Amino acid sequence: MKSEAIDISKKLLRRVGKTNAEFNLIGDGDKVVLGLSGGKDSLMLAHLLKRTQRHAPFKFEFMAVTVDYGMGEDFSELIAHTDKYEIPHQIYKTDIYEIAKDKIRQNSSYCSFFSRMRRGALYSATQKLGFNKLALGHHLDDAVESFFMNMMYNSTMRSLAPKYTAENGLEIIRPLIQVRERQLTDGALKAELPLIGDDACPSMRFDVKMPHARFEMKEMLRDMETKHPIMFQSIGRAFQNFHLDSFFLKD
Repeated sequence: MKSEAIDISKKLLRRVGKTNAEFNLIGDGDKVVLGLSGGKDSLMLAHLLKRTQRHAPFKFEFMAVTVDYGMGEDFSELIAHTDKYEIPHQIYKTDIYEIAKDKIRQNSSYCSFFSRMRRGALYSATQKLGFNKLALGHHLDDAVESFFMNMMYNSTMRSLAPKYTAENGLEIIRPLIQVRERQLTDGALKAELPLIGDDACPSMRFDVKMPHARFEMKEMLRDMETKHPIMFQSIGRAFQNFHLDSFFLKD
């Protein structure tokens, strides 16, 4: 019997399909782990991969993996959802929360620490499963925000690549990297997905002042977009059209 499927806009499907073809993200025989947090981005990506698996002219496997930080998280609703839509899903247990109590220094970035640890856990899960690619749910807004944050706070010109190879040889892919965040939000709301929130950083469990840099960057870009409506599309194209000889490079 055919499993249930949520309604996904044709525009979103075309964009993800074009990105996959343009950057050769997933091909025949690939085995992909999806980092599934339960937020709108990763959950929409799970459904997009499921749809792609049904209709693409090539065969691939994927497994959604949710990192358990060891904080007593309740994944019952997420598990019920993936079961209902026949999305292969595993919970990967870790002791990240306990490690954080000893490793994080006063006034350090707790969210950055959890993000790095989560990424490491996903690397380990992918390798243990014997899969060759790890899919992350970053979208175009994430890429633009990262670009401006790196430029303003780290004095570097960096963003988020559609595909790159990690030091351990694992290939990291971002199928949503040319999709706007609002497209994912609209899709998740329309499908009434059971979201736990992308911004629910585990460091909220600690009595610390949360960093505001990314929030402030979102606000700045939102203000800029009201004056320049095609700004994100232009920056997205610019990421593929840069001229190294115009920068301050030494011989």
